[in-house]
Amino acid sequence: MTNKKDTNPKDAIGISKSPLSLIPKPFLHALGLALMEGAMKYGANNWRVAGIRYSVYYDALMRHMNAWWEGEDIDADSGLPHPVKAAACLAILFDATMRDNITDDRPPKSPDGWLREMNEHAKKLLERFPDPLPPITEK
Repeated sequence: MTNKKDTNPKDAIGISKSPLSLIPKPFLHALGLALMEGAMKYGANNWRVAGIRYSVYYDALMRHMNAWWEGEDIDADSGLPHPVKAAACLAILFDATMRDNITDDRPPKSPDGWLREMNEHAKKLLERFPDPLPPITEK
């Protein structure tokens, strides 16, 4: 029989750090494959040296998500799911931004609060039409 403490002293420290156990492992591995494909095509970590333009990765991200939204689940070039390819774009955007290795070629900023205003408008539409028709889908 073993004697166990109620808590391990490391617990208090460990639980206050990034909870990597919450990342779904199949997604993490698929993301690794997407980045591996890019490494084979362009060189591993190439963006860390060459830098990136926001627009290039935003466009790729949106192409993958739009293809997925329109019913194309798998990217024909890589054989990986479009959302995983989009996640690779986000990972590179995040990393390059963190390293300040970006060219910020986004358009001029919209006025503060525009999204909040759009959401308020959506809320009013929902109040006006409390029982909307269901979406039309193929299934």
